[in-house]
Amino acid sequence: MGKMRTNNKCIICLFFYVHQPFRLKTYRFFNIGHDHYYYDDQINRNIIKNTALDCYLPANELLMTIMKKHPEDFNVSFGISGTALEQLKKYTPKVIDSFRQLYQTENVEFVAESYSNSLAMFTNQPEYKKQIEEHSKSLKNYFGCTPKVLVNANLVYSNETAALAHEMGFKTVLTEGSSQVLGWKSSNYLYSSEPYPDVNLLLRNYELSDDITFRFSMSEWSEWPLTADKFISWLNAIDPKEQVINLFMDYGTLGIYQNAEIGIFHFMNDFVEKIIKSGKWSFKTVSEVVETIDPVDSLNISEAISWADQDRNTSAWLGNELQQEAFNSLYSVSHIMEACTDKELLSDLNKLQTCDHFYYMSTKCFNDGAVQRFFSPYKSPYQAFVNYMNVISDFLIRVHEYEEQKARSIKRKQKYQEIFMMTL
Repeated sequence: MGKMRTNNKCIICLFFYVHQPFRLKTYRFFNIGHDHYYYDDQINRNIIKNTALDCYLPANELLMTIMKKHPEDFNVSFGISGTALEQLKKYTPKVIDSFRQLYQTENVEFVAESYSNSLAMFTNQPEYKKQIEEHSKSLKNYFGCTPKVLVNANLVYSNETAALAHEMGFKTVLTEGSSQVLGWKSSNYLYSSEPYPDVNLLLRNYELSDDITFRFSMSEWSEWPLTADKFISWLNAIDPKEQVINLFMDYGTLGIYQNAEIGIFHFMNDFVEKIIKSGKWSFKTVSEVVETIDPVDSLNISEAISWADQDRNTSAWLGNELQQEAFNSLYSVSHIMEACTDKELLSDLNKLQTCDHFYYMSTKCFNDGAVQRFFSPYKSPYQAFVNYMNVISDFLIRVHEYEEQKARSIKRKQKYQEIFMMTL
């Protein structure tokens, strides 16, 4: 007998994603070979602190208040990248503490991902697997949890992701409810992977999620202003046979993309309170969803999808020659880095893999390009490319020097062994 919805309530699954890259400093051609530190500490520190004040701390406080008031009715899931955790620990440890307190309520679930929010899955599966393991260890160290669910950077997913999830023991993967993949099907159901039936797929309802993340403050939007009552009326209009509404959003929605002055925190509190009061809906974590309902169908997704741009594929990061050259240059030394034990090189590899660096190089225009320009610290994609490639040039020099030094060390060791054998 299949699983049943608890009290026959429809399910809302709230998932917030927290990520911060290590932004690069202006690194010129003349720095190559001389300056091996690549990061703009001042900008990174300022962004982390400002984001903590405007988003992370007030948003966590809001969620904690709701959870204390409704401990049985409100559950939330989070993804937090390893690079975000590193910087939060360094610059705003109070944020780490507040996430830990949220987790201790038992109303919060953290999911696993690649440590540096990378796209290594496309070129280096061992590296990608290592990053997932490293991120899972970080979640254990920071919060004492063992993740059961996997998510890729920017909800990137294909059958390859399901294969890796199957291999590593994850039973659920989060991804985009892309219409290119679903066709006439709805994202408001639980699905499974066709090649790996033991892997469940939870799909983001991108229209409803983007109504909050991107359109909430758009005065030219026909539905503006968006109120909790209006949003709930849209939810109530959905066929009750549909199983789950997945609202997956960047956590920056609360206080950054939509700031407090225009009422985003009030909206979120009002929305949750009225949903709970209605008695029609149940907020569940991603794992609770899978424990409650069964997949209605399987999906075979051979080409990668994501939550980015109108195309909802990987073109935001790998869609032009600049991005491809930068990406291939970084991973050209994968065979060396797999056996590398140099902590500084490994740390730099993690930071340089973050897919944001390639996102800044996007040459897309119109609406998609506007999103890239909002996030990018560079004046143009070409400036982003030149700066990154200067950094990569220095990084590759260091990697090859490491390889040569290691080879010399092996030769010396072999020579000493030969001399030792001759003395016997």
